[in-house]
Amino acid sequence: MELGILKTITPRQKWNNEARDFTPWLAKNIEELNKAVGLELEVENTEVAVGPYSADILAKDTGTGKYVVIENQLEKTNHDHLGKAITYASVLDASTIIWIATDFTEEHKKSLDWLNDHTSDEISFYGVQVELWQIDDSRPALRFNIISKPNQAVRQAARSKAAEDLSDKRKFQFDFWSKFKEKLAKTKKIPSLQTPRPQYWYDVTLGKSNIHISNTCNTDENTVGVRVYIRNKIADTMLPFLESRKDEIENAIGQPLIWNPNPDNRDKVIGLLHSTDFNDQKKVEEALEWLVDNTIKFREVFSKLIKQAP
Repeated sequence: MELGILKTITPRQKWNNEARDFTPWLAKNIEELNKAVGLELEVENTEVAVGPYSADILAKDTGTGKYVVIENQLEKTNHDHLGKAITYASVLDASTIIWIATDFTEEHKKSLDWLNDHTSDEISFYGVQVELWQIDDSRPALRFNIISKPNQAVRQAARSKAAEDLSDKRKFQFDFWSKFKEKLAKTKKIPSLQTPRPQYWYDVTLGKSNIHISNTCNTDENTVGVRVYIRNKIADTMLPFLESRKDEIENAIGQPLIWNPNPDNRDKVIGLLHSTDFNDQKKVEEALEWLVDNTIKFREVFSKLIKQAP
């Protein structure tokens, strides 16, 4: 059996011009980048004006609702593009910069690593190398290689140290969501999970702006909950659409849900509650397992349906 020869080809053979060719292609195929960086991004616009310059792509991280600047460079990295990316992020109030290039110098890799280690965990920098591979004369295949990304171990240590100064209630919530994230990550069902924080909620993306899963840990009432949270921007159309599929949704989840319990609120929710006892470690573990199972169910059911929404 004869084998083909695997080789790399220059990305400019497919995309001759960054602005005219690569940026539009990436905007239409943003899922390829999502898989590489472990985020769920939605493109807001391309060639976004920032003074006399333009940011290649402005996206939104649906897991956090924050902006992401994507800077494309079909050549070796240089200071000019790094400076522009930081400028674009500051003007557009982005919390994440993704710098894509065909080759990263060691100095620029170290710069991104340094920025990730010395900025707050609200700010993230990714260096992504773009490659095209080919077997003989086959169609080229894309590969994104992560050159630099936030160091989660360093950031987790900093968060744990900061948690020492929290109230007992906040410490418990931080620990609870840390365990929840760890358990949910082990299932490998959800590609991108947010950083645990000392608060009563923990959000999980549904892959669309203005709607997400918001889990709750109510230490005052000894309950945990999983809910679909719909922001008022789309609530007037999204809630009626989901209500029209109520039977289908509840059959898939396996039980009745709580629909719009606070009708006067502009934001809308659809959820489930589970009673527990946070003073009983066994029941805490049961609550964590319940949350993990139902978060996965909610995401599987609702992420498909909202794509059909008008």
